[in-house]
Amino acid sequence: MPLVKAKKHLGQHFLRDLSIAQRIADTVDACPDLPVLEVGPGMGVMTQYLRQKPRPLKVVELDDESVDYLRQQWPDMEDNIIADDFLKMHLEHTFDGQPFILTGNYPYNISSQIFFKMLDYKELIPCCTGMIQKEVAERLAGQPGTKAFGILSVLVQLWYDVEYLFTVPPGVFSPPPKVQSAVIRMTRNKRTALPCPYDLLRRLVKQSFQQRRKMLRGSLRGIIPADHPFGTLRPEQLSVEQFIRLACDVAVR
Repeated sequence: MPLVKAKKHLGQHFLRDLSIAQRIADTVDACPDLPVLEVGPGMGVMTQYLRQKPRPLKVVELDDESVDYLRQQWPDMEDNIIADDFLKMHLEHTFDGQPFILTGNYPYNISSQIFFKMLDYKELIPCCTGMIQKEVAERLAGQPGTKAFGILSVLVQLWYDVEYLFTVPPGVFSPPPKVQSAVIRMTRNKRTALPCPYDLLRRLVKQSFQQRRKMLRGSLRGIIPADHPFGTLRPEQLSVEQFIRLACDVAVR
């Protein structure tokens, strides 16, 4: 079977190292018994190891050439190979409303969008694992007081515990990306609801980090009083819990 040509506009970098592929596939074992949805399988380097696990597996792939390759490689998966754009899918239909694990060697150009979509379906996705650009992984796992801590950190950590698992060098891909990669795992935390409106919280987080060098009394001028206890802090100095408290304060004004 001819190999699939990596397409730059799809952000494709095919993993060639089988030991790393198996390590990534094994990250789903932290959430046993749940079906798995793999995003962007390409030529199935991870898929071959996910298939060995005793659980339902579906893969979603936008690239027609990759879809044809997968169907020829594993004819028994015909009904579980979804030729679609993950970002446009209605995930509640994927496993008939059953919760599932999201995993993949995610296309770098849409990885943040994938995780924002995960947040929209957080009640269906108790666990998300996979490989992404190292910089994005550091942002996901970023802690207050660091440069990596930002919008993605706060909004994901509201609902998920994030683990930075290991770093992957460029040389194990074809073609090699210009950046390092990293494997992460995100597991739903115990939070089931917020004491403040989520849309308000999200707006405050985005607005404050868009001017992250400013104190909050400047970036949120007119939204919070100048003498607010957090007013002299910059956004990366607040914890996730403090952002929640800030949104609660604004909500009752």
